[in-house]
Amino acid sequence: MSAQFLLQQCLIGLTNGALVALVALGYTMVYGIIGLINFAHGDLIMLGACLALSLVGALGLATAGPAATWVGIVALILLCGLFCGVINVAVDRIVYKPLRGAPKLAPLVSAIGVSFIFMNIGLFWLGPADRSFPELLPSTNLLRGDVLQFSWKDLLVVLVVGPLMVALSVLVRGTRLGKAMRAVSQDPTAAALVGIDVDRVIAATFFIGGFLGGAASVIYGLYINTIGFQMGFQNGLYAFTAAVLGGIGSIPGAVVGGLVIGLVRSLSTGLVGERWTGAIVFTILIVILVFRPEGLLGRRTREKV
Repeated sequence: MSAQFLLQQCLIGLTNGALVALVALGYTMVYGIIGLINFAHGDLIMLGACLALSLVGALGLATAGPAATWVGIVALILLCGLFCGVINVAVDRIVYKPLRGAPKLAPLVSAIGVSFIFMNIGLFWLGPADRSFPELLPSTNLLRGDVLQFSWKDLLVVLVVGPLMVALSVLVRGTRLGKAMRAVSQDPTAAALVGIDVDRVIAATFFIGGFLGGAASVIYGLYINTIGFQMGFQNGLYAFTAAVLGGIGSIPGAVVGGLVIGLVRSLSTGLVGERWTGAIVFTILIVILVFRPEGLLGRRTREKV
């Protein structure tokens, strides 16, 4: 085992972890506002990847020049983000909103049902077999020498995921909507009494989470180059694990959890093999939650009765 090998695995892990963190933000935002674990989020990203693949063919990006390709990628991120954001809001209005006052198990089961609906839509859209996503970016190494490999696809993850996370942090901490989101997260009833439109804030949260998921679907297709109707389950599971590991409901926690999951997956794959990766990830999750149930950056809170 060489230092070069470890550095390369860490680089791969951080890149994959950033993508996992982007998906995990959708879980943690919804849970932080209304306490719902939206299990349909992973399959929503799968639908975004389906749209991205269709748009690549419709826009002819597979044969476009470099400048047109980058413009097309930006267009894909915006269109798929809007698509997933609108679907997320629609699901909230149709399925989750009528169950706000119901026992917690009812919206949870409904989220699982929405997940199966999305999965079957993806099966109809893509078919039962995995589909290849065109390689729009060259695999050229951007670093000098052959010590480490860092391609255009890795750079794309950094260029998209980094600014989106910073923008989300600024929105939550420094805007009027962000203050309203934090108020609703702490006490929806009190927020409504001081004039905050709680339903509007919840809808905005679902839209932002869906938009981030749509952006992640494009990056996933361009980075992995393979999509399928079952991709949402595994990616959603790892992203949910990252959200829990970092502290469900905490935006910085989702980022940290995603990076930790990415590093653990990459190092375990390189050191002990792919088949042990899942077991190692969830073993580490269990150990951390045994000693810190609220997650790495989560806050310990008292249960309201």
